[in-house]
Amino acid sequence: MTPAARYAAAIEVLDGFLTGEPAEKLLSNWARRNRYAGSKDRAAVRDIVFDSLRNLNSFAILSGVGQGRGIALGHCIAAGIAPDEIFNGAGYGPAPLDESERNAIAGAEKAQSEEFDLPEWLVEVFKSDLGEEAQASAAALRERAPVDLRVNIAKTTPEAAARALAAESILTEPVTGVPTALRVIENARRVAGSKPYLSGLVELQDAASQALVQMLELRGGQRVLDYCAGGGGKTLAMAAQEPRTRLCAWDISQARLAPLAERAKRAGAKVKLLAAKPVKAEFDLVLVDAPCSGSGAWRRNPEGKWRLQPEGLASLQKTQAQVLSEASALVVPGGTLIYATCSLLKRENIEVVNGFLSSHSEYSLQNSRSFLLDRPGDGFFCAILQKQL
Repeated sequence: MTPAARYAAAIEVLDGFLTGEPAEKLLSNWARRNRYAGSKDRAAVRDIVFDSLRNLNSFAILSGVGQGRGIALGHCIAAGIAPDEIFNGAGYGPAPLDESERNAIAGAEKAQSEEFDLPEWLVEVFKSDLGEEAQASAAALRERAPVDLRVNIAKTTPEAAARALAAESILTEPVTGVPTALRVIENARRVAGSKPYLSGLVELQDAASQALVQMLELRGGQRVLDYCAGGGGKTLAMAAQEPRTRLCAWDISQARLAPLAERAKRAGAKVKLLAAKPVKAEFDLVLVDAPCSGSGAWRRNPEGKWRLQPEGLASLQKTQAQVLSEASALVVPGGTLIYATCSLLKRENIEVVNGFLSSHSEYSLQNSRSFLLDRPGDGFFCAILQKQL
């Protein structure tokens, strides 16, 4: 595919997104209909679409033209590509610019660095919850997220893992403050097919997610439950950090949990997957990675910031309070309850914890930390609560 044809495909996907269709579904459908497109073409179209979703408002401002065509045009301008190189009708590319579009580009406002690229109501939420960090956090969400790997220290060392990756031309660098993390700086798309990944030496996991797990004081013999385990990234990180724990994982979606069995086998980790929802107070440590807005990971899933609605955010806060309360009943006296989200917002984080503590006097807050974007990775929150004996 020519660069112009890739933009034409991205415009098709963006138009579908603007009508309410999920971006991932649109990209998958496009790929099925256009089997001639190679892996590089599919990756390039995906990059244009996701870069555009991260910068939806500012790209529209740059072009002054509406719909997916205008957003893609803004992408060109931001990338320093002359619009006529892409919008010329050649090689299955977008139709040439008409006079009205040229006038719109000429009169368009330049996207300012302070542009939040958020729905208006979320701008106010960011300002309220993040204060002085609101603008910087919103700006960071406009950029691509780094690709981080967690070294499986139960099998190898970071240094050895880096050498093994380099042997396959995958170059990495350490992440300051997170000893298990390697950040990929070259050939990230080769990771999933590499020997270090397939043999369980490394896993894809954001550096902040790893740092969160390293806050936990895991000990051999502990009964540990990953509640809301999802695909099990934190489960496997805990297993590597302390292989002698008796580790269980549960998620309300068994389909989401199912791949953990194969991942654990690859990593050499012992994890018991629970089919039934746990109900007994039999765990020394329970990790609750609660459902949330995902605002700390919107660089990876930029669609989330455009789909979230005020009522959806309020509903999530109720769910978080309920899930935390349910999980608290599974902790033995003297045990530890961990509340975590991949959200930047106080109302999903410390405010949920404070609400929980006001109605659960048997718990006390021992420690909490908010991980802002790029410090060291995605946005995360972690609170460590102790249950009295």
